[in-house]
Amino acid sequence: MGTVSIRDAKNRLTELARQVERGETIVVTRNGRPIFDLVPHQAHRGLRLEAIDAFKERHGIASIVTAIAADFDDPLPEDFLLSRLPPGS
Repeated sequence: MGTVSIRDAKNRLTELARQVERGETIVVTRNGRPIFDLVPHQAHRGLRLEAIDAFKERHGIASIVTAIAADFDDPLPEDFLLSRLPPGS
């Protein structure tokens, strides 16, 4: 894995692209701090909907989500994150 400043990356983009095409990862920095990586492209695999159907059939599941509470998307109380969980949770 190589490291290059953003200024050098701008001036050497074609060279860096060739390195990345060979499988290398390049860390681009600004003021010595990493800001992003140049990595080889990976094709998006996506969600295989047919796999979900096969899983449900194999395990005898009719529906993944059977019910959604009526207040599902209601705002949480302001102190929600400050409250302790009940014992045994």
